[in-house]
Amino acid sequence: MPVTSYHPNDDFRDSIATVDAAGKRVWLYPKKPSGAFYRARKWISYGLLIVLFAGPWLRINGLPVLMLNLPARKFIIFGQIFWPQDFFILLLAALTFLLFIILFTVVYGRAFCGWVCPQTIFLEMVFRRIEYWLEGDAPQQKALDRAEWDWNKIWRKTSKHALFLVISFLIANTFLAYIIGSDELVSIITDPPREHLGGLTSMVLFTGVFYAVFARFREQVCTIACPYGRLQGVMLDKDSLVVAYDYQRGEPREKLRKNQTRTAGDCIDCHQCVQVCPTGIDIRNGAQQLECTNCTACIDACNNIMDLINKPHGLIRHASENNIAQGTKFQLRGRVKALSGVLMVLLMGLTFLLVSRSNVQATVLRTPGQLFQKTDRGTITNLYNVSVINKTNHPYPITLKVLEPLGGKILLVGNEKLTLPAQGITEGVFFAELPKSALLTTNQKIRIGVFSKGQLIAETNTKFLGPAQ
Repeated sequence: MPVTSYHPNDDFRDSIATVDAAGKRVWLYPKKPSGAFYRARKWISYGLLIVLFAGPWLRINGLPVLMLNLPARKFIIFGQIFWPQDFFILLLAALTFLLFIILFTVVYGRAFCGWVCPQTIFLEMVFRRIEYWLEGDAPQQKALDRAEWDWNKIWRKTSKHALFLVISFLIANTFLAYIIGSDELVSIITDPPREHLGGLTSMVLFTGVFYAVFARFREQVCTIACPYGRLQGVMLDKDSLVVAYDYQRGEPREKLRKNQTRTAGDCIDCHQCVQVCPTGIDIRNGAQQLECTNCTACIDACNNIMDLINKPHGLIRHASENNIAQGTKFQLRGRVKALSGVLMVLLMGLTFLLVSRSNVQATVLRTPGQLFQKTDRGTITNLYNVSVINKTNHPYPITLKVLEPLGGKILLVGNEKLTLPAQGITEGVFFAELPKSALLTTNQKIRIGVFSKGQLIAETNTKFLGPAQ
């Protein structure tokens, strides 16, 4: 009968692999991985890096593809400007993304962490590859750290950290460009430093943070700082697809010896899966370990060993705990289908809001404390404040008209005309004038239209006060 659970030593769950019994940091020297999964990760990572660094400079209709300007409360996503009035759309988008993360984790575990997360991509595909290039693989790095400070060690360490600083500076500038925009970033770089002290300070701080993260903090971000890593235990279950060790096939372990008939499992206890792990865990201790990011480095390492000893791949593979215990294949469950249905509804709602969203939004409010006025012409007037927001990169000359009820007109106060600037807001004060015959109640709804060159570009409703009927 197959074993339904496998925990050779549960003590590993009481501490993380990068901290020793005295509470001191254990510096990891992961061996350089190789294999099909690693090659796939490299291509995906390089593609995402190109998109990341090119993003601030790409334009759609003259606007950045993505800019999240928190200080100005202005967001630009795929060339569409979102002001505070549109934040309900961003809230729905955030909820949709959150549900997607939950669903994705329930089904596929922490694949996001190992394959798409910027922390993993930068650390494994940029900074560690620089280390492999300058200092060699794990044994050479250990030897170099233990060696005396001679010329060989000085130039290698200096070159490595100089490159780390340069790349951290580039990353910092890129992320800053996503916040303030590439045009403002260019101004900070090209203008005299005294004109952009705040921007330069942000550059220095961002650079320092990224350098500290990738030069020293490293995998601790995933195990200590990242909330997603902590939440995965809540989202995963025994049917989640994770990187798992097939103990049914691998146990009991036994070293491979020449000319010996093998009666043990397929695991030869070579520790290659442990040596390549970027977070220092032993995947054979059990699935769903806190530090595991599902990067698949252990799968490549194990498959390479299986090739050498003429055993089939898959001793370490993508599987759920129940798949391993029961020998079954992965299947979509009812909960996953239900979550997928909710996700589709949210995506359709979000798509509808984005498609139906107007480029110009107007808000008209009656001026507080002002009552209606009667004119010599037998009409009634109310005083209003108008605010019009332009969500495009094009200016508009605008006029206001009463659309409903018929017979009304607009009289601007102080300005003959209004101009709506690109990505801007224009405000004004006007009188709405209605014939007394058009008033059916003392508090009647009227509809105001915003026109540009004869075309209706926005409309809004407000209340009109009149005398008792």
